[in-house]
Amino acid sequence: MKIAIAQINLTVGDLAGNADRICSAARNAMAQGASLLLTTELSLCGYPPEDLLLRDDFYTACAQTMQRIADEVQGITLVLGHPLAEGGRRFNAASVIRDGGVIATYRKQVLPNDAVFDEERYFHTGHDSCVFSHERLRFGINICEDIWDGRPAKAAGLAGAQVLLVLNASPYHLDKQETRYAIARQHMVQRGMPVVYANQVGGQDELVFDGASFVMDGEGQLTHQLPSFEEALCIVEIGGVGKIGVIGEPTIVPGTITPATSLEADVYRALTLGVQDYVNKNGFPGALLGLSGGIDSALTLAVAVDALGPDRVHAVMMPSQYTAGMSSEDARAQAETMKARYSEIAIKPMFDQFNTALAEQFAGLPADVTEENLQARIRGTLLMAMSNKTGAIVLTTGNKSEMGTGYATLYGDMAGGFAVLKDLRKTLVYRLAEYRNTLSPVIPRRVIERPPSAELRPDQKDQDSLPPYDVLDAIMSAYVEDNRSPSDIVAMGYSRADVDRVVRLIRISEYKRRQSPVGIRITHRGFGKDWRYPITNKFRHSV
Repeated sequence: MKIAIAQINLTVGDLAGNADRICSAARNAMAQGASLLLTTELSLCGYPPEDLLLRDDFYTACAQTMQRIADEVQGITLVLGHPLAEGGRRFNAASVIRDGGVIATYRKQVLPNDAVFDEERYFHTGHDSCVFSHERLRFGINICEDIWDGRPAKAAGLAGAQVLLVLNASPYHLDKQETRYAIARQHMVQRGMPVVYANQVGGQDELVFDGASFVMDGEGQLTHQLPSFEEALCIVEIGGVGKIGVIGEPTIVPGTITPATSLEADVYRALTLGVQDYVNKNGFPGALLGLSGGIDSALTLAVAVDALGPDRVHAVMMPSQYTAGMSSEDARAQAETMKARYSEIAIKPMFDQFNTALAEQFAGLPADVTEENLQARIRGTLLMAMSNKTGAIVLTTGNKSEMGTGYATLYGDMAGGFAVLKDLRKTLVYRLAEYRNTLSPVIPRRVIERPPSAELRPDQKDQDSLPPYDVLDAIMSAYVEDNRSPSDIVAMGYSRADVDRVVRLIRISEYKRRQSPVGIRITHRGFGKDWRYPITNKFRHSV
């Protein structure tokens, strides 16, 4: 027999569009000889629906769309992820649809409520296994977090399941796939059940789902690996089918295993998919960004063009009296190489007018960061005006190191709609720039090699205000992503002065991060739904 995995890019709330994609996948699966199709977690409505799940009319619309799918999908058994309201309770569910009706329904038993997940806010816990028969085999169902716990998989095996079908909406972060393999081997394959793991693909606000669906046989060997960051329909052949209920008898016929790619390649594809889906799913005609001649905006331009095409990207250079000639040269060169639209707007005349208007207010006060921020805010105002006029979204260019330490200007370089590099440490920005140039040399060598600078005052360098980025990133990663205490970080070999400085900057910059645009998450703890610290906060770490 053949079953199919539908790794498709769905959109939260687009019930009609999602239904069309699911029905199309079912037709394609049947055309290739499959008699069963597995979709992903909450595939009907997209994941995560967040507070849509608190609306009764949302469940009503989902139920109506589900019936439409059941009526349309004939000749194949469909395992469909969907929200379910029944008896005053709400569930994260998966139903088995056959011949126009639902023959079985599974309700997710383990509801994640950490990191980016809030499922206990929305759903009740299911308690029963779901095992159904199909062509002389018995299939069990789990949904995502169930397999990380392991008990629902065990219960499915005890209920007679011979193959475990797992619907997932597991977002990407660094090194996530190896963790999924380990969990599958630990909790499911050890019971002798082959595992068919279907994962969502596509961008949804700050989350990117990488797909990377896979199949393991009863001995924990990988038999199928779908590609990452793209849609795919995989046909899985199961041999050795005998009597129903004979556990361990079915065998998975080996199929295609897509090779793993480098960390840099994965992150770059996550960024391009995140930008592509955020811009397209929200209906923006294109994207704008400020191109400074620095490494962050250079990488952002590369991602934007690769995601949207050059005709939909507008790079704007806004030099001041502090902008080095090489910055303008490099920005222009990259835009020309990537064939993006390029404009230059000098901000010195506007900066001079602001200073004249504020002269009386600032009389007797020395120049300081105020004047630096004013330049950034002029640039932000120009970009937002162009966004209003054209409808294009402004992509901000700040990275995680800057967001962490507050090395950014509210309503200036933080002004915009989507933060492409928000979860990338500065050291990773450089690695991605090098990686992108291995595909084709688009980022000028001088941009990568010169010391980073905001160019808001004479001879300014980032390291005038911050520790070296390799030190800053290591401390920030330990503190933010791994929840290590300052004492632990000092014990790792970093100076107390650097640790105190970085932790203090992280703490006092919370109010800025709260006002920053949503951005793509690529670590297991980004400055978004993962990070929920109070702005008003008197707690101080002791070292």
